[in-house]
Amino acid sequence: MVGVVGPNGCGKSNIIDAVRWVLGESKASELRGESMQDVIFNGSTHRKPAGRSSVELVFDNSAGKAAGQWGQYAEIAVKRTLTRDGTSTYYINGQPVRRRDIQDIFLGTGLGPRAYAIIGQGMISRIIESRPEELRVFLEEAAGVSKYKERRRETENRLHDTRENLLRVEDILRELNSNLEKLEGQAAVATRFHQLQADQEEKQRLLWLLRKVEAENEQQRLFREMEQAQNDLEEQTAKLRNVELSLEHLRQSHFAAGDRLHTAQGALYQTNAEIGSLEAQIKFVIESRSRLQSQLATLTAQREQWQQQAREYGGQIEEAEYTLEELGARVEEAQLRAEQKAESLPLLEQAWRAAQQKSTESRARIMQAQQQLELESAHQRNASNILSSLAMRRERLQQEKHGLSLPDSAHLAQLREQQEEQQCQLEEQTGLVEELVAQQPALEQERRDAQQQVNAETAANAQLEARLTALRQLQERVQTEGKVTPWLQKHELDALPRLWQTLQIEAGWETALEAVLRERTAALQLSNIEWAKAFFSDAPPARLALYAPSPVTAPALPDPSGLTPFIDLLKLNDPGLRGLLQDWLHNTYQAPNAASAFAERARLPLGGCFVTPQGHLIGAASVRFYAADAEQDGMLGRQQEIDNLTRQLRAQQMLADEARARATRADAALSAHTRQLGGARVKLQSLQQSVHRLQIEVVKLSEIEARFNQRSTQIDADLAEIVAQEEEQTQIKLASEEKFEQLDMELGELQGEHEDGQTAFLEQEQRLADARDAARDLERTAQEIAFAEKTQRNKIEELRRAIATASAQVVQVSDSMEAGQAELASLDAGTADDGLQALLDRRTEQEQALSDARHELDQVAQQMRAFEEGRMTTERALQPQRDRITELQLKEQAARLNQEQFATQLAEVQADVAALAQKLQPDMKASYLQGEVTRLTNAISLLGAVNLAALDELATASERKNFLDAQNADLLEAIATLEDAIHRIDKETRDLLQDTFDRVNGHFSELFPILFGGGQARLIMTGDEILDAGVQVMAQPPGKKNATIHLLSGGEKALTATALVFSMFRLNPAPFCLLDEVDAPLDDANTERFCRMVKRMSEHTQFLFISHNKIAMEMANQLIGVTMQEQGVSRIVAVDMQSAANFATEVQAA
Repeated sequence: MVGVVGPNGCGKSNIIDAVRWVLGESKASELRGESMQDVIFNGSTHRKPAGRSSVELVFDNSAGKAAGQWGQYAEIAVKRTLTRDGTSTYYINGQPVRRRDIQDIFLGTGLGPRAYAIIGQGMISRIIESRPEELRVFLEEAAGVSKYKERRRETENRLHDTRENLLRVEDILRELNSNLEKLEGQAAVATRFHQLQADQEEKQRLLWLLRKVEAENEQQRLFREMEQAQNDLEEQTAKLRNVELSLEHLRQSHFAAGDRLHTAQGALYQTNAEIGSLEAQIKFVIESRSRLQSQLATLTAQREQWQQQAREYGGQIEEAEYTLEELGARVEEAQLRAEQKAESLPLLEQAWRAAQQKSTESRARIMQAQQQLELESAHQRNASNILSSLAMRRERLQQEKHGLSLPDSAHLAQLREQQEEQQCQLEEQTGLVEELVAQQPALEQERRDAQQQVNAETAANAQLEARLTALRQLQERVQTEGKVTPWLQKHELDALPRLWQTLQIEAGWETALEAVLRERTAALQLSNIEWAKAFFSDAPPARLALYAPSPVTAPALPDPSGLTPFIDLLKLNDPGLRGLLQDWLHNTYQAPNAASAFAERARLPLGGCFVTPQGHLIGAASVRFYAADAEQDGMLGRQQEIDNLTRQLRAQQMLADEARARATRADAALSAHTRQLGGARVKLQSLQQSVHRLQIEVVKLSEIEARFNQRSTQIDADLAEIVAQEEEQTQIKLASEEKFEQLDMELGELQGEHEDGQTAFLEQEQRLADARDAARDLERTAQEIAFAEKTQRNKIEELRRAIATASAQVVQVSDSMEAGQAELASLDAGTADDGLQALLDRRTEQEQALSDARHELDQVAQQMRAFEEGRMTTERALQPQRDRITELQLKEQAARLNQEQFATQLAEVQADVAALAQKLQPDMKASYLQGEVTRLTNAISLLGAVNLAALDELATASERKNFLDAQNADLLEAIATLEDAIHRIDKETRDLLQDTFDRVNGHFSELFPILFGGGQARLIMTGDEILDAGVQVMAQPPGKKNATIHLLSGGEKALTATALVFSMFRLNPAPFCLLDEVDAPLDDANTERFCRMVKRMSEHTQFLFISHNKIAMEMANQLIGVTMQEQGVSRIVAVDMQSAANFATEVQAA
């Protein structure tokens, strides 16, 4: 047992708050603060505010009683930290964990969020005065059902998620089933498409193979014809070659004559060229003599100029050599002076460094003194700032204290009444919304059923309309197409009615009537048959029947016994039409089938026959089979089908209209219900907002009232603290001012010493600088003289090179003058004039030879033209044969290309040519195969848009449906499992609560008389269902018959609550128990009984209690004193009671 003692306000209760905080308390109000930041140390007079708070509890788990994963540790350290930025971190044995992990360790131990093992100031009275529902929370914690409640909450969350998943899966399944129906239809179309496409590909490949074979045969035939034409061409070509040979001999003679002509022309051209060359040579000699004379004059002037430059360069060399001798003597003198000056520099540098060191030391002492002055000045400013801040804070606190005001209690009560009234309305509106939401699925299902019925009826209507339209278009096309249509239009007969349009026959006999009447089925009705005479001169191009109804009915002829005339099947209201058909259907009888007709044919009259429903005509000795061979056949059947479809379409349209009406009514009902639900939800949301607003106002006013009381007390304490701090800061400021004056005087003395040392340092620095400048000047002068000496030497070398260049130029110019004079002497124009005259005479002779060669060439060319005309005649005879061969070559090439094209097409589709050749029949034609390909292509086109991926989509959708069905079953099973788990948790919780209630009630009845010295007490359950029922305390101290607990005094209530808490402890002892001034309202007698009970219970539970009662202090094994010697800072002093008692005994004995 550990007791905590100390004066009021020293921070004893902070221990309780710290334990609650580290165990996961998240409400600042439970920790006597406005926000969680209030748990961080906010500073004191001499201490800065802290940036974080930290609390750590260390538990001894050597017995391994802790549950969960941390039970394996012998020691469990629970720690929580909080920083100014709001970051809260939990640790268990140094490992970061969640807040929930901290709470899970203490579930069911009495240390939960509403723990009964941590009892703060005023909590005893709150426990005993709690409502039954609030008191049940303590009972649940004692029973350890908090972990069951947590498990039930998690199970309910999982159940809710599972039900939502089930709804989503069911929605997906409904949508998937509708898609499966569509995909099954699309898959059937896709299968049909693949079958037709495979047949089309096979027929197309057979067509390509057949055309390939035909192209190969055509190519071989054309190749044989081409070889024969080639032989004929070669024979004619041989004759042409003989003519060309003779022409070639003449061409050689022509070439020889041409060569002689070219030779004569070449000689003439050569002579002309030589004449031109001599004339140019004579001109060149004249121009060259003039040029050489000019060059010789120029060279003479250049030689004299170079000789003059050489003489000038020799004079400049003599002057430069004299200057060089003078500079050599000056260089040696300058270098000697520079070396002497450099030897004196080290002594000056040593003196300068000594002065510099002395100046640096004095400057450091000045800076140190200045820093101390700045520090004292900062202390003064800081004290002044603190005093100003304290004054402002005192003024602000005083103003705040005057401005504090209590909230209106009447207004708060009124808000609470409004909150209760609004809460009732909210519950009623919630029930209404739930009822409307429950009705919504039924209305939506009704609308979906009605819409599906509309879709089904509309689809059926569309199918009937499509079939009817197709039949009508076919009937119209049959009437307007054919060879006879232009003839009818020409004679204006195309508007006359047809016979089949006026006939009605029993169902099933339409084909029989068409077989008997043949082309007369479509006969045209004339008002007078005499008009047909005019058409014999311009007969129709096809079979055509005309008729005119006769008003006189033909007399009925006696029929053979038992035979039924075929005309009896017709419904004829027109007597003229009946007479016509009696004539056409005379001796025609009906037979239900061919067997019956064969059995009765012996009874037929002469020329009579039976007709079956299939249209077959069976006579006494003949049979004619009927088969439809044109679209005109079946017109009666189509017309009857059109009539039936028209009637069905009208009925179907009525059904579709009725379905649409039902869908409209369902939509209207759903829309009205949706609007009603939306209005109810809006009202519900408004009520929720109103209730929330009232709750916020009530909480706000309650907090304002609590903050008023707390802030008033805090302001008074802060004002007292400010007065103490002002006195302290005033003393600090005065001491700092005295020290500042002393340091200021010391600084003046140091600055004087520094100025003297600085003057000496500057003088030494100036001497050193002057010496260094003088040394640099002497060194620079020596370098300049050396550079001038080097410059003169380079100048002499350059002048010598210039003299050599001038001498070389004089020699070169002299050589050029000698060469020019020799060339001038060699030029002579007399010899060229003699050669020119000889060449003119030779040109005359060559012109005559050229004329003779041209005459010879003309004679040979005339002979060649004669032979060329003969060759061209022969060549023209060969051209038709060549054209024939070219034509055959093109045809053969076309056949070869066709064969290659079809072979390539077969290769591209990787066709098995051998297998196709076996399927290719000898009598199979390309036109037949082409027709099949066209027919299959049209059939594919009639399929319309085909979803080729429907098969894969159907397989995928089916697989997904199987998966979703399995998932749906799993979800249903999971829901059943979770519901069963909730039932089991409720049963275990109910049993555990009942057992706990009975045991706690027994302990309470036992402990109450012990604490009171008599009397009786018990717990009463306020409801039938223990999971929801509250707990009420009934207590009657000795000699009292009070009806309620509220009639007891404060001390009696405290003892009653203590008995209740200790009853829970007996049932489920917590690891430790914290009691904060629980004994405050007790007198000495009750305190003694309270202490005896705590001592007995401390055998199983560690107790830490805060008390001002000396009797309670005596029972502690260890006392912890909390002091506040430094304002705002709590300090701990621990005393072991046994050690203290032993020490006191030893002192007395001594």
